[in-house]
Amino acid sequence: MSRPISRLGLLARLIGSVTILAIAVLAGIAIGETAIEPSIVLQTLANKLWTAGYGLDPIDEGIVWSYRLPRTLVAGACGAGLAICGLILQALLRNPLAEPYLLGISAGASTGAVLIAVIGVGGGLISLPVGAFAGAVVAFGLVAILARTSRGASASSQIILAGIAGSQLFNALTAYLITKSASAEQARGIMFWLLGNLSGVRWSSVWMAIPAVAIALLVCFWYRRALDAFTFGSDSAASLGIPVRQTRTVLIACAAFVTAIMVSIVGSIGFVGLVIPHAVRLLVGSRHTRLVPTSALVGALFLISADILSRILIKGQVLPIGVITALIGAPVFALLLIRGARVR
Repeated sequence: MSRPISRLGLLARLIGSVTILAIAVLAGIAIGETAIEPSIVLQTLANKLWTAGYGLDPIDEGIVWSYRLPRTLVAGACGAGLAICGLILQALLRNPLAEPYLLGISAGASTGAVLIAVIGVGGGLISLPVGAFAGAVVAFGLVAILARTSRGASASSQIILAGIAGSQLFNALTAYLITKSASAEQARGIMFWLLGNLSGVRWSSVWMAIPAVAIALLVCFWYRRALDAFTFGSDSAASLGIPVRQTRTVLIACAAFVTAIMVSIVGSIGFVGLVIPHAVRLLVGSRHTRLVPTSALVGALFLISADILSRILIKGQVLPIGVITALIGAPVFALLLIRGARVR
């Protein structure tokens, strides 16, 4: 059993985490197609936040404030949110392969977003995040029904297999909608977006992404003991007096909500919700009091780093961030699997 952490220790960890995150955000702003000195970044922030009055090039100031800062903040929020979603689903389903991408939630959110953007469902009355959330809920509902009616495997295996089928179905629906209804320019833009695209991120996206992650963190902290109990099974959770159905509904709705928000902003990004919780468990153990904040921090750092790489790997070209997360996430996940097999 781990010893309780003193208030001083908690404060030190909080300060350390904020410092690391601030350094990562500074790097995300300064590094890119055009390098910008950290001093210029800090002076721009001082001008915008406190009207410091530094004399700066308007182009540099615009790049920092209007483009790179919101992009970096959304990347961090998206990484934190997807890591939390993976953590929730892995605990509830007791399956290390559970994540929004694999369970069809991300694919369903993409289909819902494309229905709004291309087909115009709702006549302009339904926003992109609402469409994405509806698609995510429908996708997971379909996966849950399919898993419940299937036979011959454990519950967690059933839902993983159903999730794979659901992902393929909704990915096919998305491709069909794009092919049938989108113009060539729309199709090119949407396909790039579906691979994970932060190029169109502005401050309006920040005000969606950060509150969504804050809500997810609060929900996970509120249910942290329930998440600990679910890792031993729903029967164990029920024996401890936890309302299993209600708790599971709230947590899955939270995961679907966060996934939908992130997909509506940046498209589908895989491996974050799969790899980050695994890696963090090796660092801090399986108690969700530590897992939740550490997963959010590591997820944010991971996606900010991936965004930086997407801008500098190919000169004059920005890669979809989903390509970077797959190139990094797949080998890392393979190493985690090999390590787990050796430990057993």
